[in-house]
Parts: sequence; structure tokens; C-alpha cells
Amino acid sequence: MTASLTQSTELTGDMIIAGKAVRGTGAEVRGIDPATGQTLEPPYQHGDIADVDAAAAAAAAAFNDYRSTTSETRAQFLEAIADNIAALGDTLIERAVAESGLPLGRITGEVGRTTGQLRLFASVLRDGGWNGARIDPALPDRTPLPRADIRQRKIPLGPVAVFGASNFPLAFSVAGGDTASALAAGCPVIVKAHDAHPGTSELVGRAIAGAVASTGMPSGTFSLLYGSGPTLGTALVTDPRIKAVGFTGSRSGGTALVAAAAGRREPIPVYAEMSSINPVFVLDNALQSRGADLGRAFVASLTLGSGQFCTNPGLVIAVDGPGLNSFVSAAQEAVSESTPTTMLTPNIASTYARGVDELGKSATELARGTETDAPHAGRAALFVTDASSFVASEVEQQEVFGASSLIVKCTDAQQVREVAALLEGQLTATIHTDGDDHTEAGKLLSVLELKAGRILFDGWPTGVEVGHAMVHGGPFPATSDSRTTSVGSLAIERFLRPVAYQDVPKSLLPSAIADGNPDKIWRRIDGSLTQD
Repeated sequence: MTASLTQSTELTGDMIIAGKAVRGTGAEVRGIDPATGQTLEPPYQHGDIADVDAAAAAAAAAFNDYRSTTSETRAQFLEAIADNIAALGDTLIERAVAESGLPLGRITGEVGRTTGQLRLFASVLRDGGWNGARIDPALPDRTPLPRADIRQRKIPLGPVAVFGASNFPLAFSVAGGDTASALAAGCPVIVKAHDAHPGTSELVGRAIAGAVASTGMPSGTFSLLYGSGPTLGTALVTDPRIKAVGFTGSRSGGTALVAAAAGRREPIPVYAEMSSINPVFVLDNALQSRGADLGRAFVASLTLGSGQFCTNPGLVIAVDGPGLNSFVSAAQEAVSESTPTTMLTPNIASTYARGVDELGKSATELARGTETDAPHAGRAALFVTDASSFVASEVEQQEVFGASSLIVKCTDAQQVREVAALLEGQLTATIHTDGDDHTEAGKLLSVLELKAGRILFDGWPTGVEVGHAMVHGGPFPATSDSRTTSVGSLAIERFLRPVAYQDVPKSLLPSAIADGNPDKIWRRIDGSLTQD
């Protein structure tokens, strides 16, 4: 059943397909307040294969018109989405708090981050550098062979499927970085909402659909579906009209989508952010001068947001000695005094508890957070092991999603580097140094840049700045494609591909590579970057 979509903030339980409200016919899902276990109204129903077909057909029909819009037009569209989300105010914030158990301040900040990254991509569009414009002028008199006139620009891939994340109901969800960057590139987007926050997803989806209508974008530019990953999600990824996928979630979910996309007649890229334990390396002088302070700061990062960040510091690696003892003692005390906080969903809470239990069978438990009777709360957990045991144990090397971390004691700096070299791919790696540690840090840095997408010195990995230089990615299993980032302006590159235009009549050239530079953008002409 379909109906015209209104811009009311009253939740209906409907999906959105090309500007129309559509009621699902599948399994019923409801938002759940993890702090109380209370189910929230209204009920939502999963969509089916027919809904995927309708959304994909609308996206494919919209693609040519949408990709042909000017950079300024799309920039205004992104800004309209940001304005609509901001205008939801307390309605959005209260619903997101209720569905996630996250505190008011966190959700308020996430609204700002979500609207901020939409505005960031609007500025990227106006800058014009995303076109990647290059011109090699013809050299008809070159010997022994003349050179043709060859020009290059980047074009959008086509409709993109985006999967909302559980741990960021806004910034990595319906209007998150994947959606913002794909829309900026000129790609229609179909979002599969996460079942954990259906109401939040509907509110944001209506904000996007409202911007589609008010700015005159093709109706198929955006759709929002509800459904299970193995059925609707797989159908979406394998639909031949979908040309790329953005995903944030579990390793098993991400690899399943990668396999499904690779098995298509036309394989497509899946940009999946999956698993990372984000190792922290604390070097000798730093331990000796401020080991206790670092131990306390580490626990503050570990327990932030119940540890439900993809950049949570799940591993500490250091040389055993008095400095590390000070670090461990302070961290033990801080963990023991930490108050359990509500986790995002009942399933995440139970999975975390099982993961901690499994880790405790292999490593030595140092401390746990205080006891609690609150439902779905995660108690922080701190463990210790030695380097030999860590290298030999699959359990100790696995991510436990939540406020759990493992300290690995090494015999010397060489063993620290050996452990670093054996790690899987990571989103982040952190090094704490003091004074004379820089020589050893340089050796470690050359190892870690092959392992992580972002390397931090003397800080903590939780918190990802949305900007131009940020990389939120890394080698597998942190992501499925280590050449990309899901945060920052470079994320637009995932949904573009280069096309060369050889000896094309000047009247037919796209404006980005036309004579006279009508778009007034920076271009590389005969190898030199210029705005002329």
C-alpha cells in the first residue's frame, strides 16, 4: 500500500519509496528503549523483494537526471537535508535517545555531526575538486607520433545501497556519511534502516524526502526500506541496478555482503567498515613519566559510550616493567569504580557479555565495573596476557564490542614490534611517547602504517573528526577496501569513477573539462595544476 508522503513529524511506521509512504508486509519490528526494555510505538514492518524492486527501479530511473544536476544544485539539496534534520529539534533527539539508550548530550552532538557532514559535502561540491579534471591538450606536431586531445573527469557510479549502523543512529545511518557522500557524488541512495532505531530512521528519511521534493530532485533519488539483512539486504546488494554499497556493522554481516556483491554477474564495490580493536602502544619513557595518568585516561576512553565505538581502544601493548605496573594499577582502579551504562540493544548487551566470558577463559581478568541490576547494561572489563599467549590465541585477538580491553605485556621493544606486525588490519593505532621514545616510535610507525588507516600520537582513538584529512578506514577486517575512508571529504571518491574523453567535439565536452574553464575549478592541464 502506498500513500502520498507528508512532512509531519508524527511517526507512521511506513517505509519511503521514491517520495511515497509504503507499508511493509513482512515481520513486525518496534523500537526498544534499552534502558527500560519498553517497546516503542508505532510498529514497523519489513519490506520484501517487491519493495526492493520498486526502490531500485525508481533509483535507476532517477540516476541520469540526478547525476546531470550541477554541483551547486546538489549542494543546495544537501543543505536542505541538513536544515530539515536540524528543524526536527527535540522530536528527533528524544526519539533517538529512547531507541538507543545514548545520553542526550551524545545524541545532540550526533545531530550536529550529521548536519555538519552534509554541509561539508556541499562545500566539496562547490569547490569542484571532486571532478578530478585533467586535460592533456593535443600535440599534433609531436614526433614520432602526435598526441590526441585527452581529458578526464569523474562521474558517479549509479544507485547506492546504504546500511544503517546500530551504534550511530544518526551519523552513520539514514543521512550519515555514506548517504551524504553518495548523494554528493550524484548517486541516488536506497537506505536499509537498522531495526534498532526505526523511528529515528523514519524521521530522518522524511527529512531527506522533503528536501528531494523542495529542491526538485527526481523522486527516486532517495528511498528508505526496513528489512532483514539476509533477505532484503541481500536482495538489495544483488539487484543489478545497484552499483555500490556502504555498510557499517559486524564482520560477519560485512563479509556476507561482500560475497553477495562479488557473486553478481556484474560485481560491485562494497565499502564495509567492520572490525577493529584499535591497539594502543605505550612506550617506555611515557610509562615511566606518566604511567598512572595514562592508565586513567585510557579507561575514560574505553568506557566512553559503553565502549560502543568502532574506535574503542580494545588492546594495550607495552614492555613489562615498573612503568607498566603503574599504568595497570591505575587502570584497574578506574575500571573497578566505573558504573555500567546501557548498551544500544539487548542483543548487543548479551553478545558483549558472552565475549567477555570467552576472553576470561584465555586471559587473566584484572578488573570489572561495579555490579548493576539495570537491564542491558555493560560492565567494563580489563584483562592481561603476555605476548606469547596473545600471538597464539584467536580469542584474545578478536574484537569484543563494548568496554572491554586487553593489556599485552612484552619482554622488550622488539617484541612489541613483532606483535604489531602480526595484528590484523585496524581503523586506528595509537602511540604514547615521551622525549627519547621518538626513535623507537619511528620504528613502530613504519609497522603501523601498514596496519591502520589512522595513527595517533599521545591521544585516544575515540572521536573521529569530520574533515578533509581524516581517514576512517584500514586494511581488512577493519574495512573491505583499505584504499577508502567512510568519514571526511575523501569519502566521495568511493562513488565516482574516472572517464577519459579523447578528441570529443568541444561543443559536447562536460563543463568540468571544457575550454575556458566555465566552472572555475582547479584542473590539471598538461600536468600542471591551474585554475586558468
